[in-house]
Amino acid sequence: MKVNVMRVLTGAAGLALMGVGASLLLDVADLTGVLVWLGGALVLHDALIAPLVLLIGWVLVRGGLRGPVRGALLVAGALTAVALPVLLRPGKPANSSVLPLDYSRNWLLTLVAVAVVTALLPAARGIRRSRRRPPS
Repeated sequence: MKVNVMRVLTGAAGLALMGVGASLLLDVADLTGVLVWLGGALVLHDALIAPLVLLIGWVLVRGGLRGPVRGALLVAGALTAVALPVLLRPGKPANSSVLPLDYSRNWLLTLVAVAVVTALLPAARGIRRSRRRPPS
């Protein structure tokens, strides 16, 4: 049996980060609120984001672009789910240090970056394929 060292290291790093996250949960004063938020995120992902991504990828995209488009949609959905509380919060907070950045603008810039990387993936694949082909 061949062991892939990178997979083992990645798994170990993931377990270590899960341990850090679990230890940080022990210090939370409102654990019920955190668990409700996590449950809501899970339901949002499983009931809305994942089915929409699969449907859009299946209906709109054909061929080799389907994977990158689905990946980009998943990333965009996850970014939106994380940013949603800040995006939906009306007005400015009383304490300006609570939300010091322009989260709407930064969310949009991140979505644009995801779209640009997704658009560049087919071009990079084409260049790589053309370099591999022997001259005729």
